[in-house]
Order: sequence, then C-alpha cells, then structure tokens
Amino acid sequence: MPLHAAPATPTPSDQTAVLYCNLGTPDAPTAPAVRRYLAEFLADPRVVEIPRAVWLPILHGIILRVRPAKSAAKYASVWTEQGSALKVWTAQQTALLRDALAASGHRLAVHYAMRYGNPSIAAQLDALAAAGVQRVLVLQAYPQYSGTTTASVLDAVFDWSRRQRRVPALRFVNDYHDDPAYIAALAGSVERHWAQHGRGELLVMSFHGIPARNIALGDPYQVQCLATARLLAQRLGLSDAQHRVTFQSRFGRAKWLEPYTEPTLRVLAKEGVRRVDVMCPGFPVDCLETLEEISMEAREAFLHEGGEAFSYIPCLNDSPEWIAALAGIAERNLGGWDTRQ
Repeated sequence: MPLHAAPATPTPSDQTAVLYCNLGTPDAPTAPAVRRYLAEFLADPRVVEIPRAVWLPILHGIILRVRPAKSAAKYASVWTEQGSALKVWTAQQTALLRDALAASGHRLAVHYAMRYGNPSIAAQLDALAAAGVQRVLVLQAYPQYSGTTTASVLDAVFDWSRRQRRVPALRFVNDYHDDPAYIAALAGSVERHWAQHGRGELLVMSFHGIPARNIALGDPYQVQCLATARLLAQRLGLSDAQHRVTFQSRFGRAKWLEPYTEPTLRVLAKEGVRRVDVMCPGFPVDCLETLEEISMEAREAFLHEGGEAFSYIPCLNDSPEWIAALAGIAERNLGGWDTRQ
C-alpha cells in the first residue's frame, strides 16, 4: 500500500500500520541543513533539560552559529551516494521488516519516520490517516528506553494526536533491551566479525551517553544498557575482564554517564592493550555517531596512544537475525489486531 494513497477497498487488515521511528538526520551534509536539524533536535526539552528562557538564547545565539559547519564536515565524511547512512539503513530495515511480516501472513503498512528531520512523525501519521489506517504500532529504533529518545517520540505522537478529530488506536514498543532475539542478533554480528577479522584482546561496548542527572531523576537507560551488555557478554562467553561498557557522544559541560568511550580507549592503549574490538549495541543502524565518532575519531585516539589494531564491528543494519528479531517484536505487540491476510 503506497504511503500517500488510500487503498481502494479498505479492510480491517489494511487499516493497521507499523511506524518504525528513528532519531533523524540532516537532509544534506551542509551547514544550512545541519543548522535546521540541530535547531529542531536541540530545542527539544527532552534532549536539553535546561529552562527555555536560559537555553534558547544560547542555542540560537551561540551553538547554531558555530556548530553547524563543524558538524556538516563530519557528516560529509560519512555521507553516502544514497544519502545519510542512518536514513539509508532505516529505510532498508523498514523494507525488510515489511517483507518479513508479509511472509508471516500479515497484511499491513510498514513505514519509517524520523523524530527530527524528514520524513517527520507527524507527516507520516497524516499520510497513514489519509490512507484509512485506524491502528498504528509505533516501533522505535531505541533498544534501551530513555526520556531523551523514547519519550520524545511519544511526545511527537501525542502532539500529533491532539490535533486530530479521529485518533487511531495506538500502541508503543518502548524498549527491547533484553529481548533474546535482539541479544542473539548482536552476538551473531560479533561472532561473524571475529570469524572474518580475528578477535581483539577486549570487546568495548559503547552506548550513547546521556546526562548523569537524568539517571538520578529516574531514567532507566543506564540500567538497561548494562543489562544488554551483561546478556551479550554471557551469550559470547566473555568474562568481566574481556569486555568494557562505555558511553559516547557527550555534549556540553555537565557530567554524563561514565566511563566515556574515547578516554577509556586512550587509557587502555596506555596500559598495554594492543587490539580492541568496538561495537555500539544501542544503535540498530550505523550513523554519524558510529561511523565518524567511533570508527574514525575513537580509532585515531586509540592508535595515537600506542594501540596497534582497532576493529569496529558494524551495527545490525540489514542482518537477517536482526530483521527476524524486529519482526518478532512487532508481531508480539500487534497481538489481538486483525492483520492476517
């Protein structure tokens, strides 16, 4: 069913959709495009919990004047012919998820949306409503729950719903950090990488960071990241000495979740670790934070301090095990809705 066209004769199964939501990306690796993206992203009170009267003048008066050009150069270093890696992989995962659900006998629409940038959550929900969809499962590309990400998607959906005369039935998948199939898909990606490239002395699992204050206020993100890491280490048969959990992408001067990824890699190299494998279990698709921040910047830091081999393990991307896991998560949460052909 095309996204912008209503089915000729709607049936109960035609009226159900899965909306796969990811963070977002600039439309192009240019300063103006990055500025538009950052203006939306950093203005979200879920992302920056500073009073608006204090934060917005800083954002528009300083950050959006300085940061876009620097960030655009980083995006350009990992941009593909098809566009942003995050968007390309998200679109591919969506298509594969659609095929997997169809192969299991489900008849429904499966589309993706971005919390920031295009296609927006509101635009996709508008199109689904215009097509006669009456039930929507919002499936997020965030395995671990955080107010900064998961709850922000919920905000966007609820903001859209407040403007609707007829609101579809809504369900949400808020996390799957300990889902056995997700853990198995992560383990499979590591094992395939080791089989092809050899195994380092240490596996570093780098998750996106958030301010430590958020955890003190009740955000479960850190606990869920540590649970994912523990389950993955168990699945791979790793001892505590054979893996590390770190957090990346710190922004601003506040204390974020520690230990930080790049400083940890520098210390490891100085302590004599020569070969490391690094993965990002919280990112289902490769993006700026994995391809540039980890595979390029963190690699350079580790090698500069004396490390000899830095091996980046790609995200799940189009892994068949991951697509099967994602389809399983969707199916469980579609339970009770008539989606069978």
